[in-house]
Amino acid sequence: MKLFRIRGGVHPKGRKHLSEDKPIANLPLPELLHVPLQQHIGAPAVAVVKKGDAVKKGQVIAVAQGTISAPVHAPTSGTVNGLGRYTAPHPSGLPGRTITIRTDGRDAWTDDLPAPMEPFTSSPQAIAQRVKDAGIVGMGGATFPSAVKLNLGDRYDLHTLIINGAECEPYLTCDDRLMREHPADVATGVRIMARALEVKRTIIAIEANKPDAIRRMRQAVKDLDGVQVVEVPTRYPMGSEKHLTQTLLGLETPARGLTAEIGAVVHNAATAFAVYEAVVKGRPLISRVVTISGEAVTNPANLRVPIGTPVAQLLEYAGGLKTEPERLLLGGPMMGQPLADLKVPVVKGTNGVLALSGLEAATKSVKASCIRCASCVDACPCGLVPLDMAAAIRKEEMEIATQSGLMDCVGCGSCAYVCPSNIPLVQYFNYAKGRITYLQRAEHKQKETKRLAELRTERMERIAAAKREAMAKRKAEQARKKAEKAAKNQHQEKATV
Repeated sequence: MKLFRIRGGVHPKGRKHLSEDKPIANLPLPELLHVPLQQHIGAPAVAVVKKGDAVKKGQVIAVAQGTISAPVHAPTSGTVNGLGRYTAPHPSGLPGRTITIRTDGRDAWTDDLPAPMEPFTSSPQAIAQRVKDAGIVGMGGATFPSAVKLNLGDRYDLHTLIINGAECEPYLTCDDRLMREHPADVATGVRIMARALEVKRTIIAIEANKPDAIRRMRQAVKDLDGVQVVEVPTRYPMGSEKHLTQTLLGLETPARGLTAEIGAVVHNAATAFAVYEAVVKGRPLISRVVTISGEAVTNPANLRVPIGTPVAQLLEYAGGLKTEPERLLLGGPMMGQPLADLKVPVVKGTNGVLALSGLEAATKSVKASCIRCASCVDACPCGLVPLDMAAAIRKEEMEIATQSGLMDCVGCGSCAYVCPSNIPLVQYFNYAKGRITYLQRAEHKQKETKRLAELRTERMERIAAAKREAMAKRKAEQARKKAEKAAKNQHQEKATV
């Protein structure tokens, strides 16, 4: 298959050797699970349990709120220990709405699990509904509700399903191990998603640095029509869905658009496995594989972890830390978030926990001014000019930054990686996006307040006009009655005379 070249990108050290040969192990059940209601893009789920309730594994404990949302299920059996705010897996360390479950050790499944489906005779709508009910979201880190993407065939003319098995960020090997250990299940999940989308062509893209995964997946799909495994270059950010689509199809996604607009839908390999579990076995998304790695970790590992498990217990299972880490990250080193606290829980989008030593982190405390070397321009896979965007953001000129393509930035960090002045470009862009969102909301609020005030003024004017009209009618009626009375009196006087 012909591959197409994409612009930019970088080649950071992979460091996957730390965990790529570690088979997936099951993490023992912790005593407490802290299950956030916000584990996905969109509206948080709404709890349907209360403190003291007994729950079973797979039971719905929070329902979706709106179209862009996802339900949450109990990762194991136990008792609801609390429903409140708990440290969220976010750099701020601020708390989020969370259900805490005290596990009972029995790991007993609920009796309310849906019956397994026959995926290749079921309708696309039924498959998408099952995926929605299972609470499946994009497991590559984006956490977009998967059922919404499986319904895109209703709005777009789709022709290709792309399975993202690139796993391009350094250290992360959870998808690699999943494809190596469960290739048939991943392949079945891929076929199910292809049926839901009603596409005839499926491409499973895996980076060249995962030869065993490529071999095993090719073996798993060798008898399937329209499905092929393609080896793509080891290059960051190959895992970005827009750039992966361009590499495979030679089609560029419109600015601020969806890959569906050019006929392709991208799902993660781990998402395919979750779809298989939901459709074929009737199991919701209650656990995931997480890579624990970094030179500061005693025994790097790939662990299947119940959602809601505190990060501290993953590190404890991996032998703890053999040295004080320079950086602790949730996710990969390029796009992962700093860990504010080891008690934060694993969520559906958590693909890695990294403890990096000083040499690995290679942090520079001294930041210099931009020397306009244009290294960031060469590295940007989106064809943007990061140095100009950063200059505009420093001046709070958000409109100019937006016109320069700020909203097309995928936040991959390639520009910051190559910057010789160590300018925190990604932080600039994230700040600007947040600032623009705030200003847009403030403007919307101002317009909405003005609109409501105008509506109130119009309403009060209508009420006042109605009162005036009613008063005029009453006066007219009173005048009419007075005139009639006067005429009647006059008539009576004449009659008397």
